[in-house]
Amino acid sequence: MPADLNPSTKPGLSVRLRSDWLKAVLRVDLIRHHTLIGLVQHWGETDAREDVITQLDALAEAVASPREGELDALTEAVEDAAALDTAEAELSLSDALRLRGELDAVIGLLSRFNPQQIPSVASLTERRTA
Repeated sequence: MPADLNPSTKPGLSVRLRSDWLKAVLRVDLIRHHTLIGLVQHWGETDAREDVITQLDALAEAVASPREGELDALTEAVEDAAALDTAEAELSLSDALRLRGELDAVIGLLSRFNPQQIPSVASLTERRTA
């Protein structure tokens, strides 16, 4: 079976089912883009660059053998040093509707494997007539 069971018209902003059908995958490339741009904007300032490098070095050391909570704290330190914004992306109405449709399709497949009863979620058609 192919890994991408519900190909999106916009893969960079999409929801799909993982290949093992046990989890959904949310892809938002715009967040990574903004993160890298934010990092590079502060890279040009000498003092900020040194602070970012120091924090990245600390994170790199911790990745080898992280202690509980350490990676989160060090990641936040890098974000603070680079003055990065919150990891979020704005959605247009058309993207929100498309993502809802992709998520509805994934939820339908994910719920097949859940041994517990999941309250039924109204389909898009049912929501429109309500």
